[in-house]
Amino acid sequence: MMLARAYVRVYGVVQGVFFRAYTRRMAKSLGLKGYVRNMDDGSVEAVFEGEKEKVMEAVKWCHHGPPHAIVVKVDVKWEEYKGEYGDFHILY
Repeated sequence: MMLARAYVRVYGVVQGVFFRAYTRRMAKSLGLKGYVRNMDDGSVEAVFEGEKEKVMEAVKWCHHGPPHAIVVKVDVKWEEYKGEYGDFHILY
């Protein structure tokens, strides 16, 4: 099993459409750890850690997001797995 970590920034209409709640639900269903939070510039930031295949699935999901989101850009940075999270959280 290969472990991975992805840092993701999602741009577009991604705040006020339950993006964080849907992301948390999706990540937990995949068994991923990390966090998601709104940023001051209107984007959403997330870190996903876990099995590489599952992290890749989460990153793919971020390209469309929940039903009312309009995703226009997704930046992904692949980083070294750190294993620093015990669960997947919404940060405020």
